[in-house]
Amino acid sequence: MGPGKEASEESVILISDDETDAETTLGNSVVVIDSSDIQEDKSDLEEKKSEEIVDEESGLVVTFCKKGMVMPHARYDCMTHPFERTENETCIPVKQNSDMCGQCYCYVCDKLASKCQYWTTSSSCHCNAHNKSKFWKDQRNFTLTGVLVIFNLEPAEIDADLRHGGELLFKFLRELSIQYNNYLSGEIVLSLQDCVCPSKQTPGQCSVCSRLQNEIIYRYSDVFNLVTSFINKAEKEKPKTAAIMLLGAAREIALHKDPAQPWQNLGPSESLKLAVPFLMSRITKNLQRMLVLSDFPKQLYEKFIGFFQTIPLPPYCFKFTNCLNVPSWDHRLLTTVLKGQNITGEQKKNGKKEFLWEVLNVIKARTEKMESMGRYKELVRYLKAVKCNEGVGLRDLRDKIPFYLCKSGDFTNAAYSLLLPINNLACCTACRLAPVEFECYLKMFWTGSVPSGKDFQDSNEWILNVGSPVKCCTLIKQALRVLYNNQSLYRNSRCWSTLITILGSSPILEQNGLLTTLTLREPPSSFRQKNFWALKLFLEGLLYRMPVLHDVVSMIARDLNYQKNTVLKLWQTLGPDYVGELLCLFLSFRNSQLQSVGIFLSHVVIENLNQCPWAKSLDIFRLKAFKRPHLETANHLQLNKFVSILENL
Repeated sequence: MGPGKEASEESVILISDDETDAETTLGNSVVVIDSSDIQEDKSDLEEKKSEEIVDEESGLVVTFCKKGMVMPHARYDCMTHPFERTENETCIPVKQNSDMCGQCYCYVCDKLASKCQYWTTSSSCHCNAHNKSKFWKDQRNFTLTGVLVIFNLEPAEIDADLRHGGELLFKFLRELSIQYNNYLSGEIVLSLQDCVCPSKQTPGQCSVCSRLQNEIIYRYSDVFNLVTSFINKAEKEKPKTAAIMLLGAAREIALHKDPAQPWQNLGPSESLKLAVPFLMSRITKNLQRMLVLSDFPKQLYEKFIGFFQTIPLPPYCFKFTNCLNVPSWDHRLLTTVLKGQNITGEQKKNGKKEFLWEVLNVIKARTEKMESMGRYKELVRYLKAVKCNEGVGLRDLRDKIPFYLCKSGDFTNAAYSLLLPINNLACCTACRLAPVEFECYLKMFWTGSVPSGKDFQDSNEWILNVGSPVKCCTLIKQALRVLYNNQSLYRNSRCWSTLITILGSSPILEQNGLLTTLTLREPPSSFRQKNFWALKLFLEGLLYRMPVLHDVVSMIARDLNYQKNTVLKLWQTLGPDYVGELLCLFLSFRNSQLQSVGIFLSHVVIENLNQCPWAKSLDIFRLKAFKRPHLETANHLQLNKFVSILENL
């Protein structure tokens, strides 16, 4: 009783905690105090407040009592009408069990007894229901939970999503039952023309014809289409709803029997033994993702897994037996890996080694969840430690480890991890980088910034200054190592130009991911005149674009032919070393078109020996080093002729 309130305004109901004393309590929820012990004379109310009623046996002391209001209660707890308990009587009401007061509730329906349509109905008789009978408890659970009773869910656990899933599953089971019965009926195939008798006999007299006429084909395709449609619908529902739908569907199709003969050649959706494993694979993959991505309560999580384990799988579905044994996020081994306390994913349990081993679908789901939560350090630890029987799929996920390290701000380790194989894999991440990824990595290493999205393609907006950029010397060293480990990057001129552009840009990135190019001083004339390395890189990049290479060679030959005088004057200034390097550059390629440019330059020298007094100083021994089969036959003959002329000077 709260302070400031009069005792006369309160009603007291004494609730017993002793459920075993059924005789004195008439149930399990009310203690009856005899009316003779209650003083109702209002004129003596104040005096009676100070009086006490003492039960010496129980030690219960009542200082004041008032007759309480009748509250809603189960029929078996009614204090107005006696109740007779029986185990499972459903034929007729027992004694006065059908009597009710205005506050009696049906134990099974959980509604007012006056509104229960099965209160006295034969074969139901809800008036006899009580909480001490397993039969009536099961009836109550089934009424309140419907088809959800097969999942062993308590009424308190069932929310709107689970109930909705149960309603959809119940409707589906009725439709599935019809289709499955049609499947079991089969299709009778009449095939009189298939008789293989030496002489055509009257139909019905030939045993072969008789068998062919009565052949029954069992096609599972209608059932397959119905289940497929139901799975599609489940994938659009909320996780709890979808889980109920998928688990219920898995249980039903696992119980389907195949009456078809082994020799019947049916398609993937028509043969039950082919269709059911396909459907089961799709169902289990969806459930695996839900167990990882959805925050199911722990008890519900375990009940879903336990329900699947009770499904009697046929032999052709045995591979799915343990597919839902997905460790929860608080699993001990998984937790130690995520926290960095276990870097190998192995531990000893009861003297045996235990590994963090998960199927690829679960690994992808965990990766997706940790990505969405920004838990990149934990994701890196997990991908390094987890094991899987699908090596290629796991390798593809591990290829993003350097990216996740960048997202966590650890750019230096990301630069080194590009070239480090994980768990003794045959090659490293750098071997499989695409040009776009290489460019993105260089930008991240140089600026200490990362794309805001989950992938390299999501680079329209960047998060700036996530961590310390990679040192310039380390960046150059790792970039060159990547280029020399990946032939496709090495042969792509864009990758080399990207490296030069990055190193010539400001380390301060714009929000949209654009670099600010720095203004550099003009290089010295010697660098500009003898930059054969740049010309070689340019020409190597054209080797894989033959139409472009053909156009470039034609343009070079045309310009050399038109500007011979200018070229000769330039050569007089630069001398034999320059001309020799230029000749050897073109002759060093195995491409006949590029070799022809070197032969053309030799012709220019031969035709203008009077303007080339330096020709006798050319490195003849180096030119002789170019032999067949390196040179095309025609080019080799022309080079020999040029060398002979130089030797006679």
